[in-house]
Amino acid sequence: MAIYLPGKVGEPAPETEAPATGLDELTPRQIVSALDKYIIGQQQAKRAVAIALRNRIRRQKLEPEMAEEVLPKNILMIGPTGVGKTEIARRLARLANAPFLKVEASKYTEVGYVGRDVESMIRDLVDVAIEMVREEKLEEVAERAEMNAEERMLDLLLPPTAAGPEDARQRESFQQTRTKIRAQLREGRLDDKYVELEVRERSFPAFEIVSSSGVEEMDVNIKDVLPGLFGQMKKKRRMKVSEAWEYLVQEEENRLIDMEQATRTAVGRLEQSGIIFIDEIDKIAGRESGHGPDVSREGVQRDILPIVEGTTVNTRHGMVRTDHILFIAAGAFHVTKPSDLIPELQGRFPIRVELHSLTAEDFVRILREPKNALIQQYTALLETEGIHLTFTDDAAEEIARYAARVNEGMENIGARRLFTIMEKLLDEISFEAPDLRKKQVKIDAAYVHKMLADIVKDQDLSRYIL
Repeated sequence: MAIYLPGKVGEPAPETEAPATGLDELTPRQIVSALDKYIIGQQQAKRAVAIALRNRIRRQKLEPEMAEEVLPKNILMIGPTGVGKTEIARRLARLANAPFLKVEASKYTEVGYVGRDVESMIRDLVDVAIEMVREEKLEEVAERAEMNAEERMLDLLLPPTAAGPEDARQRESFQQTRTKIRAQLREGRLDDKYVELEVRERSFPAFEIVSSSGVEEMDVNIKDVLPGLFGQMKKKRRMKVSEAWEYLVQEEENRLIDMEQATRTAVGRLEQSGIIFIDEIDKIAGRESGHGPDVSREGVQRDILPIVEGTTVNTRHGMVRTDHILFIAAGAFHVTKPSDLIPELQGRFPIRVELHSLTAEDFVRILREPKNALIQQYTALLETEGIHLTFTDDAAEEIARYAARVNEGMENIGARRLFTIMEKLLDEISFEAPDLRKKQVKIDAAYVHKMLADIVKDQDLSRYIL
C-alpha cells in the first residue's frame, strides 16, 4: 500500500511537456521548439499550430468586446497516415494545458440516421474538461484530504474516549497512544490490520431511458429526483487498513472538491481554449451518390458546419458555446481533395498545411531524437528484464532503410511502419529475454539484415508480416 502522508506532499511533480516559461510568454518559435522534441519534420504544420496558439494568447490580452469578435482560424492538415498530424495536435493541447478531444469524422451520421450525432463531440469534450479540472483540484486538496483521512483512520483504530474534564491523566494517556498508532500507520506497520468502515453502496436500478435526444440532453437528472434510490444507502464493511485508507482519502477528496464550481471552470476553459481534432475528414468529402452506405456524407458535413462556425450545444452540464474552440481537421485526401468539401465548410478552415511523406533520414531521426524515441522505449522495456540493449548507428540507418523500402513497395503508413519493423526485429530477443544468460545485447546492421532481409525480399510474405 502506498500511503501518501502529509509529510510526503509537495514533492517535485513529474516533468511536464510545457517549457519552464509561462504560456503567456511562449513565442511561436518556442512552441515549435517544444513540438520538435516529439515530432520530426513537418515544420510548416508546426508553424501553423504555433501561430494559432499564439493568437489565442494575444486574444486574451484584448478588450472583452474585441476579444469576442476574434474567432480562431481553424486548420486543415493534408497528408498521408503516420506523418504526425494527430501527434502535433495532441502535443499542442498538452503544451497549452487545453481540453483536447480527437474524433473521427467517419463515426458520425446525419440527423435521422442511426449513429452518433456531431454534437456528441462537444459533450465528450465537456467530460474531458471536467476531469482535467478535477485532477487539478485533487492536487490542491491532496494534503488536506490525507490529513483528514488520517484522523478518521485513527478514530477507527482507536475510538475517542468520553473522558470528562477532570480525567486529565486519561486524556494524556489517550493522546500518547494515538501518537504511537499514528507513527505505526505512517510506517505501514498496520496495513494488514482490519477495521470496520461505513461505506456507501452504489446500487443502480437495472433500467435504461431511451429518448430521441439522448440521455445527455435530458433536462431532468433522475439521480436528483430520487436521491434515496441511487447510491445513498450505507453499510458497514470489514476491510484492511491499506484498503480503508484509499477509500477514506478518496471520500475526503470528493468532499473537499466543489464539483459545481469545477464544472463551471471546465466549461469556461473549454469555451475559450478547447481543441477538437477531427480526423479522417476526407472520408466525408465528396458529393452524394444517392445510394449505398455513404449516402449521408454531405449531411454530416452540414451537421458539422454549425459546430465549427460557432453555436450553442445543450449538454447535461449546461449550454456550451463553440465559437472559440479551435478545430483542427486532418485527412489523407488520396481519393478526394479539400475542394470536395462543401464550400461553407471549406471556408471555416482558412489555414491549410500539407504534411510530407517521411524519408529514410526522417526515420533515423524518429528512432533516435524524440523524448519518446522508439529505441529508448525498447531499451527501457528490456532493461526491466536485466537486458542491456544497445543500437549501433548503422543499425538505426538500416532499420530506417527497410521501413522506407517497405512503405514504397506497399501502402505508405508513415512512421507506424517502424513499429512493425522494430517488433519483428526484436521478436527473438523479447521472447527469450527472461532466459538469456548474456545480458549485454548489441543490435548492429548485420543483425538487422539477418532478421529482416528474407521477409522484405519475399513480397507476398512482407505484405502479411510487415
